[in-house]
Amino acid sequence: MSKQRSSFKQADAARALKAAVAAGLYPSGYTIGIDGSITVNLEVPGGGHSVNSFDKIMGQSR
Repeated sequence: MSKQRSSFKQADAARALKAAVAAGLYPSGYTIGIDGSITVNLEVPGGGHSVNSFDKIMGQSR
């Protein structure tokens, strides 16, 4: 079975990210699948920061 290159363009990825921003979402990146599908990774606004022990030591806990 021969593998076929995925057929996506950088403009397609940029268009997907711009659409997410226009919808009021916070994209943090994207993933391109083997089949050429584009998945936009989203960031959770405000609640996405996890506090670890170093943050507590440095006084950066929220």
